Amino acid sequence: MIEEEAEGIGGKLDFLAHFSGLPDPRQALKVLYPLDEVLLLTLCAVLCGADGWVSVALFGRRKLDFLRGFLPFENGTPSHDQLGLIFGALDAVAFQACFISWAQALSGSLTGVVAVDGKTLRRSFDRAGGKGAIHMVSAWSSAQKLVLGSRAVAEKSNEITAIPELLGLLALKGAIVTIDAMGCQRKIAETIIDKKADYVLGLKGNQGSLREDVELLFDEQTTGGFKDMSVSRTSATDADHGRIETREVFATDDIGWLKERHDWKGLTSIVMVLSTRETTKGIERDRRFYISSLPADAERLAAAIRAHWGVENALHWVLDVNFRDDDCRIRKKNAPANFTAVKRATLNALRKAPGKDSLKSKRLIAAWDETFLAQTLRNL
Repeated sequence: MIEEEAEGIGGKLDFLAHFSGLPDPRQALKVLYPLDEVLLLTLCAVLCGADGWVSVALFGRRKLDFLRGFLPFENGTPSHDQLGLIFGALDAVAFQACFISWAQALSGSLTGVVAVDGKTLRRSFDRAGGKGAIHMVSAWSSAQKLVLGSRAVAEKSNEITAIPELLGLLALKGAIVTIDAMGCQRKIAETIIDKKADYVLGLKGNQGSLREDVELLFDEQTTGGFKDMSVSRTSATDADHGRIETREVFATDDIGWLKERHDWKGLTSIVMVLSTRETTKGIERDRRFYISSLPADAERLAAAIRAHWGVENALHWVLDVNFRDDDCRIRKKNAPANFTAVKRATLNALRKAPGKDSLKSKRLIAAWDETFLAQTLRNL
């Protein structure tokens, strides 16, 4: 087990305390590299630009004096092969639970949208071991721009199983949880309400007749000018990169018959978003439908839906561009999921790091300036 406190010349590192309950599967008498040292090494290396075990091991050899300012590192740092074995053996579920504990301490009380979305690590497949690419489901605080937690989707499973498991570990009171249509399931809605949070869930054809009924209702009321029901509406127009997009949002809580027909915990309102995109190639129109536990306030619901799609640019795109998520070839056992958690922890650390530089610039500064790197660690 990791020691409860990590203290040395560089001072105490509070974030390591959240990993104190992480089981170490190695035989205690044969451990040359304590788990807290391995985690500190890996986090520091990734902060400074490392993207695999070879570069993490190289960082350890070159920055051993710096690392010893925080922990003893009596036996130096492990090789790249040893790092792969250690991270492959660590229980991925326990690792994620420790990460979530730390992330919740970092984020404090949640406000606004928590977007839940999945991402496949495209190069994490292991043909020799007969394993497909790892798919990770993450919870992202749009207001704080922090990863709150993630969960690897088990083999022969899907997001429907992983999402409630992840939500069950998070403190969501007062938040608005947004999920695309894959996560529009009764059990997931129930989990969110039980957590004293609200939901906005996308609708597609995988919910039986629910989507059909919502679409039919909006079709009838749109044709009739919404004369038979109360509706809240708002619209917005964006112009960017030669494209003009107009979004009209309609929300209603006049759905007594729908709630009787479909037993969804907390269901309060339904939403329709009409999108019109004008480009040089022509005009595209799209309709999307949602259910929500929130009142029928079109502006608030539109803001939540918009915030959800920000996860693509603020999390997935950042992980691909700055951390080369899709190019990472770590594949053995639990190592892909655990190393992915380290990258998400690094992203949180960079968001909290002082200064207004870009994430890419902060990684360069951390690599060049040990004072900045140490300060970033102490801010955790």
